[in-house]
Order: sequence, then C-alpha cells, then structure tokens
Amino acid sequence: MKSITVALAGNPNSGKTSVFNLLTGAHQHVGNYPGVTVEKKEGQCIHRDWRITFVDLPGTYSLTAYSAEELIARNHIQEDRPDVVVDVIDASNLERNLYLATQIMEMDVPMVLAFNMSDLAERRGLKFDLDQLSRLLEMRIVPTVGNKSQGRTELLDAIVETAGAERRERIHRVTYGQEIEDKLLQIQQALDRSDGDVVARYGRRWLAIKLLEQDEDVMSKVHDQKVLEVVGRSVVHLRTILGDEPEIIMADRRYGFISGACQETIQNSVERRHDISDTIDAVVTSRVLGLPIFLLLMYVVFFLTFKIGSYPMGWLEAFFGMLADAITSHWSDGHVEWLRSLLVDGVIGGVGGVLVFLPNILLLFMAIALLEDTGYMARAAFVIDRIMHKIGLHGKSFIPMLIGFGCSVPAIMAARILDNRRNQLTTIMVIPLMSCGARLTIYALFIPAFFPPHWQGPMLWLIYLIGIALGIVAAKVLRLTVFRGETMPFVMELPPYRMPTSKGVLVHTWQRGWLYIRKAGTVILAVSIALWFAMNFPKPPADRLEGRSAQEARQEGLRYSTVGRVGLAVEPLLRPLGFDWRVGTALIGSVAAKELFVSQLGIIYAVESPDEEAPSLREQLRADYTPLVGFCVMLFCLVSAPCIATVAMTRQETNSWGWALFQFFGLTALAYVLTLLVYQVGRLWL
Repeated sequence: MKSITVALAGNPNSGKTSVFNLLTGAHQHVGNYPGVTVEKKEGQCIHRDWRITFVDLPGTYSLTAYSAEELIARNHIQEDRPDVVVDVIDASNLERNLYLATQIMEMDVPMVLAFNMSDLAERRGLKFDLDQLSRLLEMRIVPTVGNKSQGRTELLDAIVETAGAERRERIHRVTYGQEIEDKLLQIQQALDRSDGDVVARYGRRWLAIKLLEQDEDVMSKVHDQKVLEVVGRSVVHLRTILGDEPEIIMADRRYGFISGACQETIQNSVERRHDISDTIDAVVTSRVLGLPIFLLLMYVVFFLTFKIGSYPMGWLEAFFGMLADAITSHWSDGHVEWLRSLLVDGVIGGVGGVLVFLPNILLLFMAIALLEDTGYMARAAFVIDRIMHKIGLHGKSFIPMLIGFGCSVPAIMAARILDNRRNQLTTIMVIPLMSCGARLTIYALFIPAFFPPHWQGPMLWLIYLIGIALGIVAAKVLRLTVFRGETMPFVMELPPYRMPTSKGVLVHTWQRGWLYIRKAGTVILAVSIALWFAMNFPKPPADRLEGRSAQEARQEGLRYSTVGRVGLAVEPLLRPLGFDWRVGTALIGSVAAKELFVSQLGIIYAVESPDEEAPSLREQLRADYTPLVGFCVMLFCLVSAPCIATVAMTRQETNSWGWALFQFFGLTALAYVLTLLVYQVGRLWL
C-alpha cells in the first residue's frame, strides 16, 4: 500500500482540529515535539489504497518564526518535506487566513486549501468562484464543514491527486515591487556563490525573502559573511528608499496579492483588510468611477507636466541659445569655420535641443513615481483589467504597458510576468504604442509650437490616450488572429496605500531621468555629430551656388548633402501625410532613438538658417507647417517603428527576429495608414 504524509496547517480557530478529527477519526496519537512542550498530534486513514498520515501542526497566523509554534510549523514543512500541505482556512474570514497560505506557497510545496466553515461564510453572504481562485492560487480548493463531517471524501481525493501530480514551478507568486525584487535577486546571486547545502535544502528565493525580512532563525543558518553583507546593504537601502522595514513592506505586498485574488473571485465580501485602503478602493476601483478617475489623474499629470515644466524649459532654451551665441561671437575668422558649425549646429543644436525637455521628462517621471509608490498604479491596472478581459488579455498585461510610459525596453522585459506565451507576445507587440519618455520630447516640441497654452495639457493627454486605445484595439485584433487561444488567469495585486517617502520618489525620478541624460550625452551626441557631417557633405559644386544669397546657398547645400538626398528621395512617399523632406529625414534618424527626431530637426534648421537673429525652432516649425501637420507628425511618431533598442529587446524576449520585424514593419504600416487618414480627412474639414 502506498503512503502519503500530509501536514495540516491553519490559523487558530480556523476549525483545523475538527478537520483533523474528521480525516483521522479515532486513529490518532498525541505527543510532544522534541525539546519543547508544544503538543504534536498525528493520525492516519486509508483512502483508495493509500495510507495517509496526517501531522496536525500548531495553529499559527504566519510563519515568521516569532514563536515556538511558528518555528515548529515552518521547520516541519521546510525540513521534513511532507508530500502535501493542507492549509485549513476559515472561509468566513478569508483574507486574514490566506496570509499563512501565501507564506506556505513561498516554500514551494504541494498544497491543498480546505475552505472550512463554508456554511458560515455562505450565511454571511459570501459567494466564492472557487474554480477561478483555484487557478489563481494553483492548488485544489475544497469546501469543508469540519464539525458537520462535510467535504471529507472531496478533501482526501484532492490530497491524493495533489500528491501524485507532476511538480511544476509556480507561476503565480507574490511580487514585492521593483525595489525589493532587485534586492532579492542580488541576494539570490550571492547565495549561489555560497553554501550550496543550505540553498538546496531551503531554496534560493525563500532564503532570500527570509534574509531580507531579517529572520533570525534563517540568518543563523547562513554563515557566508559576503551574503550577510549583501543583505545588510539591501536592508539599509530599502529602509531609506521606502521609509519602512522591508518585512513590513513585504507583508503589505502579500496582503495585496490576497486582496487582488479576492477582488476577482469573491462577491459581497464583508471583510475589510485595511479600512483606509478598502474605503478608498471602493471609490477608485468602482465600475462607475474607476475609469474616469484614472483618466482625470492622467489629465492632471500631463497638464502639470506642461504648466510647471514650461518655466525651466524656457530657462534651458535661453541657456543653450546664449551658449551658441557666445561661441559664435567669440569665434574669430581665423579659426576653422566648420568646427564652429559642428559645435553650434551639431552639438548644441542636437544635444541641447533634446536636453531642454529634461524638466518635462523629470516631472512626468516624478508623477508616475508618486502614483506607483502610493499604490495607485496597481489600482489603475485593476480598473483597466475589465477592459483587458474583453480583448483577451488580463489586467496584468497593463503593468508592462504602464512601464512603457517610461521606456519600452524595460516594459518588454516586464512582460515576463505573463506566463502565457500568447499573452506575452501580444503584450510585447503593443507596448511601443505606449508613449515613452523619448516621445515626450517630440510632443513637448510640437504641442507648444502649434497649440495655445490652454490646449497643451489636453493635447498631451489626448496623444497618450490614443496610444492606449490603439494598443487595446491592436491587442484585440492580434488575439483574434495571430495569437488565438484561451486567456490565463492572473492575480491583480492591490497593496495597501502608503505615504511615499520624498527620497524614494526623488531616487526613482532621478534613476529614470539619468537614463535620459546619459543617452543625450552618448548616443544622441554621437549620432548628432554623424548627422551634422551627413548634412554638410558632400558639398555642392561652386557653379550651383553662383548668384545665390547666403540663405539660399545654405539651403542648396543642405539639399545636396547626404541627408538632403535621402530626405528628397522619401518625400514623395510622405507628401500624402503632409510631411516634407525635413520631417522625412528626422523620422529616419528617430529609428536609432526617438529623441533624435527633435535633435535632427534642430540641426537641419540650424544649418539651414542664418546665424544671426535666427528664430527659435518652434517659431520656424510654426512658420513652415500647420497645426494639422504638427498633430500628424506626433501621431506618426507615436505609432511608427520603435527604436533600435526596442527591436533588439523584442528579439531577445521573443527569441525570434520574425516577431521583432513583424512589430517594426507592422507598426510603421499602421502609422502610415492612420496618419494618411487623419491628414486627408483633416484637410477636408479644415
């Protein structure tokens, strides 16, 4: 006869003893755990040719090892490794009881949940979608009423089935936010270089979690000083950035995982985890007000980005203008003229033209950091979840899309949280439709150039909404065609609201802003210099410049250059969109990095215009194009081919050049068709 060992865990007063009695009947014996006075109960039963031995663990609310009972329960699961752990849950007090379950899940052992007192939960008006919750938690869930002998056979069947099932890596797990997850990864990497026996016995991630929580029992088991040093630095960093102990933050994230799972699978829940958080959630995640509140918050963010950012942006424009004038005025005729042009037109016109938008970038990143650190962004994903379900995706797909507002590269990497291959590929394909920080430089140039101040915030809001809407529509089309298949369930985590720390917000803002500055000082600088040479060489023959004014000669030289020839070659293709050769060449340059669109336009106008009293780039754009063309340029830049870095990351994450090229050319074709329609229809209306 085959045998199974089962550990019975649960909170005090969850009815665990009655379930133990229900399963074992009179076949029990009682003793003590070695070295302590804590009672140890064991029992057996026979079910379908299986001898099942039950160990009734001490009742605990968690496995933090603050008490002898918690330590005994944890050590039995972790070291004795029962075949199955049955966690007895008080179904009428679900969210509090599931906290223990999340900690057992982190130990990566086969589990079954016994929803005890299910009759009491039903009388309280709770309705569970157990099938959905079972898929989310990746374990069997069996309703029981221990004191009425209900659910015994079903629970024993679930135990036998779970014990005999193939072990798979858990897909759905508690994630602790980017800051903590980064530190957990560092600790795991340090553990890989240390004592292999401890890692093999307890597992890398579980050890890392307990070390970051400063669990004394686990700390005593790890003797590698280098690992402990990594842990110490991580704790100090997190304490400084998050304004609280990592253990407390991680407990909140576990409750967020539980709350998200319950939101999706329970109706008429009368339990409230955190009164303040749940009271706010009743409003911001409601079916009626949730989406309008999200749209309003996004509108406020974009309005303030332009309203407040216009002042420092003006100061930076004035600074770079003064710097260019100073170089020009002090450059004597004896010096090489082309070098002056390279510095003023290439470096200052290119890199400076991008850096003037740094205040807008920092303000947008600061607003997003505030919303993330307070916990609202998790609610935004939950609100969008209802829409995402209708297009064949889960709300968790919106999390990488939200990250895409900063940069598409980490957003595509974040799509790893989606276990379903079809969902992952669909999400990766549409992420570039989320307006990244690089595109914000284009919007920050064109919107003030063509729209009055009271329209600037709404226009930016509209552009971002168009990207989200197109992403949703594109995802629906892909799920109906290329990526047909069933949508896998996910847990939408709802961590409690927290007051963000000023240092945390500033660090997150600076980290993203520094990437922008570094790109301007490296990639954009190098490409700007290369573009300057391409705009100045080859030189036209002297006979083509005879009789022309200085301004006409510069324009002729630009058209004769490499960039001019490329721009004139693609101009017939772009004319139906309202674009000329200048915009065409800037679009080609933006493939390397979206910011280069602004940089290249700045260099074109700097090379083309006279040095003295040249109008600002916005004024020159306003003179050459209409507001309709300005809007179409922003629309095309929003939808068209992602930058090279995004293409490379898509190739890496999909392991296929086919999908990367499909994304590149598919989005470019979509951008062309949409812009063509908008421009041609707009010409009829305006």
